Amino acid sequence: MTCQLFAVCFGASQPLRLAQFWAGVLGWEMVDDPDDGVTLLPSDDTGFRIRFLPSEEPKAVQNRMHFDLTSTSLEDQQQTVTRALGLGGQHIDIGQLPEEGHVVLADPEGNEFCVVGPGNSFLADCGFIGALACDGSQEVGYFWSEALGWPLVWDQDQETAIRSPNGGPKITWGGPPVAPRKGKDRLRFDLAPPVHGDRQTEVDRLVSLGATRIDAGQGEAGWVEMADPDGNEFSVLTPR
Repeated sequence: MTCQLFAVCFGASQPLRLAQFWAGVLGWEMVDDPDDGVTLLPSDDTGFRIRFLPSEEPKAVQNRMHFDLTSTSLEDQQQTVTRALGLGGQHIDIGQLPEEGHVVLADPEGNEFCVVGPGNSFLADCGFIGALACDGSQEVGYFWSEALGWPLVWDQDQETAIRSPNGGPKITWGGPPVAPRKGKDRLRFDLAPPVHGDRQTEVDRLVSLGATRIDAGQGEAGWVEMADPDGNEFSVLTPR
């Protein structure tokens, strides 16, 4: 038994405001989060929640991960873009080229995401959230495949991707070079130990795979802070 990807967690200056934006874009239900934030519950086969927790860490650099949203047509792509802009999103330029066929936006706190055009074969069988696209090494793709028990669905030219056996979004890593980290990550994975499992046993297993345990000042919080082989922060939660 392996841990589960319980949630993708955003650190947010205004958790409710950011949750309202993403709820509007995705059409997911908002509920209170036990850690003084807001959680979105998926309405499709995504398989994980999205959490928005208070953070005083300002956004300083481009995030190492972002959502790729899919489109069924050019009209559908434009409808998603228009909806996101109406909810408080904005266009941004991160060096994308017109021929790449996707629109790059940012949410109200500057977190990047893409609305991918129709006909993308890599995401053809995925839902609205087609992928969580990450800046990361081949090694970290292998780590997360082992950590979550998700098979590799792409491993070429040091680029990797994994996907749950139950479907849902792909998680991709673009290979080197990996951008240096600056400050605390604004997006991270929240992992849940296996059902009826022990959190410490799972932490030890993740360390054996290449993770490190870190002290991020969480004190007696209900999670253990860790970092993957690329230094990306993630949390192992207390069983709920």
